Amino acid sequence: MAGSDSTGMGVVNGAPAFSVPTERPRVRPDRFRIGSITKTFVATVLLRLQEEGRLDLDDSVERWLPGLVRGHGHDGREVTVRQLLNHTSGIYDVTSDLEFQEKVFKSGFFEHRYDTWTPEQLVAIAMEHEPVFAPGTDWSYSNTNYVLAGLVIEAVTGHSYADEVERRVIEPLGLRSTVVPGTRATMPPPHGRAYERFGSEGELVDVTEINPSVAGAAGEMISTVDDLNRFLRALLDGRLLSEESMAELLSTVPTGEGDRYGLGIQARPLSCGVTVWGHSGGIHGSTSLVVSTRNGSRTMAYNVNTSASTGSVPEAEFCGKPGKSEKEFTGPRTERW
Repeated sequence: MAGSDSTGMGVVNGAPAFSVPTERPRVRPDRFRIGSITKTFVATVLLRLQEEGRLDLDDSVERWLPGLVRGHGHDGREVTVRQLLNHTSGIYDVTSDLEFQEKVFKSGFFEHRYDTWTPEQLVAIAMEHEPVFAPGTDWSYSNTNYVLAGLVIEAVTGHSYADEVERRVIEPLGLRSTVVPGTRATMPPPHGRAYERFGSEGELVDVTEINPSVAGAAGEMISTVDDLNRFLRALLDGRLLSEESMAELLSTVPTGEGDRYGLGIQARPLSCGVTVWGHSGGIHGSTSLVVSTRNGSRTMAYNVNTSASTGSVPEAEFCGKPGKSEKEFTGPRTERW
């Protein structure tokens, strides 16, 4: 496990938290795949674009991606960009498709780990299924939402979502260890190794290399604990967004799981009365979490180099109650980005 608390208290840093084979102990500067924490970066860019008058979050997805969200009851004319960001669109989650799961999360991984996936391919898989519910009527975590959000950024700006994240977030904040890798399967140094178990009885295998286009704007980014702390602190203390945009970012809907979800960010009340804001991320051989108090005065980021629960860590850090909850910080456990 590698971790960091920006207050300087309770820092977890050193050897992995799991007994897995490793070439060396993990160290604080190590990069790792951050999975769905990518979503917070994407939502920030779209809010910035709205501030500039380039789009309105209440625009339909159809306006920016004509004809893409169609099929089996999906209709982009009825879904807004805002509903993509807060997971109230009802759009089917591509990672729930059984054939996709076989190729990406099960035995097919070894054959397909270096495949390149386009956003359009991922959306097309989702369109083969019916929506989970009518837009705006419920909440359900869907990685397809953020694949589409990345495409909306490209349609609005004429640039890839990666370019816009780099220009509007990574460079201004000096996040020198944070990258949007695209189709690059290898990890930039320094980094540890990542391990995954395929099947309940399977052995841990090295999954460090994977073409991250399989996650795209829903979960492909790479970062460090220090960069994640710096990003979330800057986001919550207002350095990246206007007051109006902050209000939209933090306007939440209930998830039905005891917490609330805003625009690429989640609010979780803890047992001691503290509410933390942030996101988790899970991708092959990597489980990450970054959370903060509302004003950004105390942040915590950590990573484990295999699949793991994120539920008990905020309780331990912010409430001093280790091991109280194994509940995931975001989404159901089947959520892999």
